[in-house]
Amino acid sequence: MANAADIGLIMLISIPVLLAIGVPISISMGLGSVLAMATIFTVDKMAITAAQRAFAGINSFSLLAIPFFVLAGIIMTNGGIARRLINFAKAIIGFIPGALVQTNIVANMLFGAISGSGVAAAAAIGGAMGPQEKAEGYAPEFAAAANIASAPAGMLIPPSNTFIIYSLASGGASVAALFVAGYIPGILWGLACIIPALIYARRKGYRSERLSGFGANLKVTIEAFPALLLIVIIVGGIISGIFTPTEASCIAVVYVTILSFVYRTITVQMIPGFLLETAKTTGMIIFMIGVSAIMGWIMAYARIPNIIAESLLGITDSPVLIMIMMNIIMLILGCVMDPTPAILIFAPIFLPIATSLGFDIVHFGVIMVFNFCIGTITPPVGPILFVGCRIANLRIEDVVRSLLPYFMILVVMLLAVTFIPDLSLALPRAFGLVR
Repeated sequence: MANAADIGLIMLISIPVLLAIGVPISISMGLGSVLAMATIFTVDKMAITAAQRAFAGINSFSLLAIPFFVLAGIIMTNGGIARRLINFAKAIIGFIPGALVQTNIVANMLFGAISGSGVAAAAAIGGAMGPQEKAEGYAPEFAAAANIASAPAGMLIPPSNTFIIYSLASGGASVAALFVAGYIPGILWGLACIIPALIYARRKGYRSERLSGFGANLKVTIEAFPALLLIVIIVGGIISGIFTPTEASCIAVVYVTILSFVYRTITVQMIPGFLLETAKTTGMIIFMIGVSAIMGWIMAYARIPNIIAESLLGITDSPVLIMIMMNIIMLILGCVMDPTPAILIFAPIFLPIATSLGFDIVHFGVIMVFNFCIGTITPPVGPILFVGCRIANLRIEDVVRSLLPYFMILVVMLLAVTFIPDLSLALPRAFGLVR
């Protein structure tokens, strides 16, 4: 029987090798974990233990919220809600230079906040805004970069599947507290994206684009109000204790379905397609959670979290330097991993270190999600980067240069979120969700 160090080494070597030869990350995690487990168990015990760990990992009531929020986002993407949010965003921010791009940024925040998906926001809002921006003479790379950079804001502003995943990985962080904690950082993300877009727009002479008159602004506000009301219903209901996050996800599906039928943008015949797309997306997420649970058991057995914690604490005892190092590690990991597996794998490793330094579990969740949101717009595997480039019909290398100012200001925002706890905790404390 192999010792704990050898077991951890087998897993840590096999997973990168499998990834290098093109095996999908979820399969690589599962195979690497099973290979490590095979060194300590017979085949039958290994199969039973792996199945038990996987089942335990997905046996959580809160995870039922994921398929419903995914379905709500898919219905929204096809339900005409994006256009109404774009018009509302234009009414809010159309007075500043580069109005169409600024509208794109605000609309991404609104759509992402309602759908909980940065990818959906980049596709729906970017797809609708792109032709308008091209017709107005906006540089394609500039417009695409603004769309891509602002889309992850919705992963921080609730409802957010990413926070639900973190709640599971952390072993019990309150989903309601995480949802409320994401508001200020998510808004700061969007505001941060407005700054480089404004500077570029002024330099290039892009004009503002006001809606003509109070009546026009009132009209688009009324049209967007039902969609915006969903945020109030979902978050307000969770905070007040009227329903749980899982129940809120069901309400979101019913609400956006009724709204889309009222708008006459979807038909009954389209619903089976929405359900199939939801099943595919949810299946990938749940499978990832299951294999991550197996991997987490192996890591605990091999004492990998303890070894990493001891290594970091052995370098320095400064909480500031340790948090900066963890942020750097998470930023690098975010470049090569999707947020879901990254959170599932590394939350159990980094969270004990953060809490030992005095960081609140909810605050650290916001830090972790903020880090991995940056990863979604970063090559080589950033999903929002790929979707945004595909929507704009541009090569990634053409857009990355325009993204650099956004990367820099978002890293500054990350440091602010890390070292100013009240940005994350003020609202949860005000609602009595954290101490």
